[in-house]
Amino acid sequence: MASIAAVLLVLLPLLLSSAAHSDDGFGFQATLTHIDAGAGYTDAQLLSRAVRRSRSRVGALQSLATAADAITAARILVQASQGEYLMSMAIGTPPRYYSAILDTGSDLIWTQCAPCMLCVDQPTPYFDPTKSSSYAKLSCSSPMCNALYYPLCYQNTCVYQYFYGDSANTAGVLANETFTFGTNGTWVTVPSIAFGCGNLNAGSLFNGSGMVGFGRGSLSLVSQLGAPRFSYCLTSFMSPVPSRLYFGAYATLNSTSTSDSGPVQSTPFIINPALPTMYYLNMTDISVGGDPLHVEPWVFAINEEDGTGGVIIDSGSTITYLAQPAYDLVHEAFVAQVGLPLANVTSPDDLSTCFKWPPPPRKVVSMPELVFHFEGADMELPLENYMLIDGSTGNLCLAMAPSDDGSIIGSFQHANFHVLYDNENSLLSFIPAPCNLM
Repeated sequence: MASIAAVLLVLLPLLLSSAAHSDDGFGFQATLTHIDAGAGYTDAQLLSRAVRRSRSRVGALQSLATAADAITAARILVQASQGEYLMSMAIGTPPRYYSAILDTGSDLIWTQCAPCMLCVDQPTPYFDPTKSSSYAKLSCSSPMCNALYYPLCYQNTCVYQYFYGDSANTAGVLANETFTFGTNGTWVTVPSIAFGCGNLNAGSLFNGSGMVGFGRGSLSLVSQLGAPRFSYCLTSFMSPVPSRLYFGAYATLNSTSTSDSGPVQSTPFIINPALPTMYYLNMTDISVGGDPLHVEPWVFAINEEDGTGGVIIDSGSTITYLAQPAYDLVHEAFVAQVGLPLANVTSPDDLSTCFKWPPPPRKVVSMPELVFHFEGADMELPLENYMLIDGSTGNLCLAMAPSDDGSIIGSFQHANFHVLYDNENSLLSFIPAPCNLM
């Protein structure tokens, strides 16, 4: 750790010398592109990559609650920042366009900046603050600097650093800059957004050029813009059709409701004091084939002593991870109701509740309905949101996995739902929607 801090102190003079909201009508729309879109992967490869990313992210998010100190938490946050969808935006004056990974599980907005002492591959040039007239470094006494997990100060300039293992994963200057958001026809420009200008970075940005946090903390885009509502309608990670993001005044479910979609459902967010930035829900039970599983309340509850457990809704995890006792009940119910032999699963990248497919001749198979029950709301999942064909084995699999700790509702399960995050009223609302047509 001491050696890393020493390296930062040596490099900081070079880095620093190189770079001299809202009202009721504010809002924008944006297009979200899946990180694997257009890469030529087969369905089997897409599934394997999604499961691998989800497993890594779930393990990291669950470790956050028990992090011993701020440095450990910062290490874990970087490991967890492996989202699934890219959001287009622009930085600076004049604007320079790039795509960043949208992450509802974190807060910091950051991109890689020139001069880059250590950087990873990205599809666009590194952002050069010397070419932007609106770039301004933040002082160590600024509120945004104090909101960092582990701020550093050098010559009264705020420096952020997120460590992973024994090397700096992303480090640089915290600054204010003008950001531009939206799509053709709805571009909006917002000055003085705090972001990390990273000069030391490692890992992978998955076809993006940075991260944009949509969590509940003060550094997130949601908090900084002061428009506490956003919504998205996600297409499947196997679909080439882009998804949609709506922010501020555009974030409404009023135009989504149809005669076939049913009423809008809403459930309150709950706060986990150990992880206040994340979106926790009060999940009460699960039904399979119309039969409630009677999951014990403690299985979905947040542990008041250490902040572990609970249920998070997360756009950055593809498949849903259920706490082991809940997963076991779901697995047993599907085995009993599907009536097909279980497939032998050997690879860690495979889903574990899989049935041999196709069924024997003249065998009629009916898949049980699956419903997630939350406080005040029921999420009735369409079949394509929880069953899929594993292209590598041909098996029919439940798109869920067991977790050693809490539960995470992944994007595959709420694809083709229009989902509204209302931070002002602390509510999550959702309704079925044809996201490929929005």
